[in-house]
Amino acid sequence: MMSKRLQVILDEAEYEEIRATAKRNRMTVAEWVRRSLRRARAEEPTRTVEERLEAIRKATLHEFPTGDIDEMLADIARGRSAGDLG
Repeated sequence: MMSKRLQVILDEAEYEEIRATAKRNRMTVAEWVRRSLRRARAEEPTRTVEERLEAIRKATLHEFPTGDIDEMLADIARGRSAGDLG
C-alpha cells in the first residue's frame, strides 16, 4: 500500500490545542490526526440518502404476518415464565 502525505493548514491556537490533546493521549500529532480521521470516516454514512430511501421503498413492498403487540408481548412473557420453571 502506498502512503500519501496530507498537508493541513491550522492557525497556531488550533494546532497547539491538537498538540496538547495528542500529548495527553501519549501520541504524536500525526497519530492523533490519523485516528481522528479514521473515526470520522467510520461515522460517515456509506449510502446516499437516495440509496437509503430506495431500500425503504423496496422493504415496504413486502408483506409479513403481524399480530397484536399486546398478544405478542404476553406470549413472550409466558415463554419466559415457562423457561424459568424448567
